[in-house]
Amino acid sequence: MAEKRSILCFGDSLTWGWIPVEQSSPTLRYPFEQRWTGAMAAELGDGYSIIEEGLSARTTSIDDPSDPRLNGSAYLPSALASHLPLDLAILLLGTNDTKSYFRRTPYEIAIGMGKLAGQVLTCAGGVGTPYPAPKLLIVAPPPLAPMPDPWFEGMFAGGYEKSLELAKHYRALASFLKVDFLDAGEVVTTDGVDGIHLSAETNVRLGRAIAAKVVEIFARHSRQSAA
Repeated sequence: MAEKRSILCFGDSLTWGWIPVEQSSPTLRYPFEQRWTGAMAAELGDGYSIIEEGLSARTTSIDDPSDPRLNGSAYLPSALASHLPLDLAILLLGTNDTKSYFRRTPYEIAIGMGKLAGQVLTCAGGVGTPYPAPKLLIVAPPPLAPMPDPWFEGMFAGGYEKSLELAKHYRALASFLKVDFLDAGEVVTTDGVDGIHLSAETNVRLGRAIAAKVVEIFARHSRQSAA
């Protein structure tokens, strides 16, 4: 039996599966099949192993004053090393970097994504192993939507405008690094009642779109290897 292709999905609450609710929080998690990761797994089939590394409120590369666990760049190297061998890493982050108190520009958020990308591309070897670094897919999150909760609205003040610019900068970053890119905003909108998260139906649509991109990536690399 052929070895399954292993895919690490590293992200925030969109990857964790946050169920949007009118009171904003607390909330629960979508079941696996209603998370985009689960929808992707169903679309790809048995030849793939999907590893979820989603944490709500995670940033790309900046410390959150409210919680020391949320800096993605502080955790990603360990996550990569612990899950090797990996065939592909998918990075879907950036929404939380638009929070008002970080004062980051869209380009600075892309710099944060670039730090994560660099960690993926240089993770070959892990700890005491000869495994190569995985392929990389950078996914820009869909833009934010109006937020009915005044606390969330203050937290993300100015975030909508920033979120509109992320895909442009992420696309440029991916082109610069010669890695794959997907703009989730071309596939889905942020349709959760809280203005930040996705409905179950939208999660499934996003998962299917990312699955199609994954198939394209592996098919292209297979042709290049055979050439």
